[in-house]
Amino acid sequence: MSPKATNYFVNSERNAAKLVRKEVTLPDGNHYVYLEGGHGDPLILLHGFGADKDNFTRVAKFLTPHYHVIIPDLLGFGESSHPNDADYTAKPQAERIRALVKSLGLQAVHLGGNSMGGQIALAYAAAHPSEVESLWLLDPAGIWSAPQSELAKIVERHNRNPLIIRNEDDYNHAFEFAMSKPPFVPRPILNVLAQNSIKNAKLSERIFNQIVNDSVEQRITGLKTPALIVWGDEDRVIHPLTAEVLYNLLPKSKVNIMKGIGHLPMIESAEECAEDYMFFRFRIQAKD
Repeated sequence: MSPKATNYFVNSERNAAKLVRKEVTLPDGNHYVYLEGGHGDPLILLHGFGADKDNFTRVAKFLTPHYHVIIPDLLGFGESSHPNDADYTAKPQAERIRALVKSLGLQAVHLGGNSMGGQIALAYAAAHPSEVESLWLLDPAGIWSAPQSELAKIVERHNRNPLIIRNEDDYNHAFEFAMSKPPFVPRPILNVLAQNSIKNAKLSERIFNQIVNDSVEQRITGLKTPALIVWGDEDRVIHPLTAEVLYNLLPKSKVNIMKGIGHLPMIESAEECAEDYMFFRFRIQAKD
């Protein structure tokens, strides 16, 4: 299947979510591509490591009727700029997203993030608490005092990272490693997506080494931003017990453990994930 057919597949999911692809170059020279759709309070969604903005298109289908959804490709990923010499730890990435938010004329926003994106969302809220109305944390990274995950043990014992993609087999394995309930994606499309990951393997390894040595725990202790923590109980990438550690750090947090779900709840169970989030938003709005 050609890249053209893959684009058709991707665009059909974006269209179903009423998301439009947009792009902007910020004063620092970095170029960002993002998806935008819906009306209401702004909700910024940040993807994880090795992923891109389209990780959120399935769940966005249920969110755009209620919120103004913006989903960027983070620096170093997707269609955004890929500078080799950038600092990809959470704080500078958070400041870049904040600059993007400001360029769109937004002030206070609701933030959501999966894995590395959750780590960045936490760093954003810690640095600018008055600008973050709530946090939606889907298996977030950056809480490294929790028990070792299966991924961490593999990297430590075998000096091999299942999330660094060097060939199509690596991509297929990572797809299955990250999710307990992966959605159906035609194999030829997976192969095209694999090629995109293979091209970025060297930079991806550099970014991974930065984020796994970057803890946000001290920065977020006692952070009073309302937070919904979501974790798949079969997550092999970041240990599910991390949810408890994070809950104890955030005094206004709630935890939802999703049964039979891996590292990507918003893909594996998009509708349930969205309904849970909308109920969380209803609850915090009712308290205001």
